[in-house]
Amino acid sequence: MKNILKRYSVFVIGLFFLAAGIVLIIHSALGTTPISSVNYVLSLNSPLSLGTCTFIINMLLILGQFWLIRGHQNRQDTIEILLQIPFSFIFSMFIDLNMTLTEGLHPSGYVMSMILLLIGCIVQSIGVVLEIKPKVVMMSAEAFVNYASRRYNKEFGKIKVGFDITLVTLAVIISLLFTQSIEGVREGSLIAACITGYIVSFLNKKIITRKTLYKFTSILK
Repeated sequence: MKNILKRYSVFVIGLFFLAAGIVLIIHSALGTTPISSVNYVLSLNSPLSLGTCTFIINMLLILGQFWLIRGHQNRQDTIEILLQIPFSFIFSMFIDLNMTLTEGLHPSGYVMSMILLLIGCIVQSIGVVLEIKPKVVMMSAEAFVNYASRRYNKEFGKIKVGFDITLVTLAVIISLLFTQSIEGVREGSLIAACITGYIVSFLNKKIITRKTLYKFTSILK
């Protein structure tokens, strides 16, 4: 039981870093990540906060997962999908918390914006590693891609690329419909999409190793 609590604690800490990284990238004013592009555009064009929009999109993705496993549903899949609901709520709260904590953060000039973007990518990558290391539950976007790849017998990576492109395309369409201009998608979106995977791989293999994580979780005794 103690080991399970440690794993979930690391996962929740990872969600906080993931949320913080996304918020920093948004504050860079160079765009946002593909996974948060639709949420961000909706929040800009509605009275809803970014966290609330994120939660709504996550719930839609969870419904999508149930649709993807129709006809092949089992108890394990159902539990794994339902577990995403409370963690999606926590993640959404972390998004709004970080938006509040950084509301006065406005980089002056393009260079500072780029630096903030890179910092955001690093922080987000730390969150991704801490999220996947404990192997407790997948967040709704990754889980949706996972079930889609299983349903259609396609590689996870290929489905993920198509999924990200779809999200960015939807964000652009929604933005054009509301404002006749493109919001939330800029060069920073492409940079974040290109480098985050490499940063995650480096951190996973060299910095946040299982040994390092074991030493960290020993503090939680």
